[in-house]
Amino acid sequence: MADYQMKPVLQKPPGYRDPNMSSPPPPPPISQQPMRKAVPMPTSYRPKKKRRSCCRFCCCCICITLVLFIFLLLVGTAVFYLWFDPKLPTFSLASFRLDGFKLADDPDGASLSATAVARVEMKNPNSKLVFYYGNTDVEMSVGSGNDETGMGETTVNGFRQGPKNSTSVKVETTVKNQLVERGLAKRLAAKFQSKDLVINVVAKTKVGLGVGGIKIGMLAVNLRCGGVSLNKLDTDSPQCTLNTLKW
Repeated sequence: MADYQMKPVLQKPPGYRDPNMSSPPPPPPISQQPMRKAVPMPTSYRPKKKRRSCCRFCCCCICITLVLFIFLLLVGTAVFYLWFDPKLPTFSLASFRLDGFKLADDPDGASLSATAVARVEMKNPNSKLVFYYGNTDVEMSVGSGNDETGMGETTVNGFRQGPKNSTSVKVETTVKNQLVERGLAKRLAAKFQSKDLVINVVAKTKVGLGVGGIKIGMLAVNLRCGGVSLNKLDTDSPQCTLNTLKW
């Protein structure tokens, strides 16, 4: 018997592909998931702008400015009072008379005719300050209570009063044939004869302050003089009452 030699089996190299064999099917494509849309964030979760710090800064600036202004105002007022020592003017009723006082009894009733002449003394006690007076409306009357009877009104022109100055202002009003009740006319005539007739002078004006030629504001004031009888006025000059911030 003949001996057959077996041929060695050749090993296929790695990656060898037999052309007689069908190629394997390609792997299935990887499915791509659709991209998700970004969901908008609610407005309540959005970061807020830093406005609080700006508001705090503005409030601090306003408060500091206000405090500084008040401080400077207080310092200026204190220096003004210490340097000038301001005082209010004083007023007194120097004299009062009734010229041509006449009460007539007419068929229609009693009538009053007279001229009232008053003199008001005004003093400026300050040594460095000037007072400015605006136009002054003056009313005069006689009698008291229910018997008070008007004697007319007038206007006195404004003027300037210097430091340590005393000024006398004459005021004159007239009534002619003013109707009054007969009973009132008798009471006025009796009190006029006995000089027990009460006289009144009321003035409304504005007073301003002057420092170094600079005029500082005008303050409305009410001035009331009198309230005394004619016989007391002969020996005394009653002080007038000054009310500020009233008109």
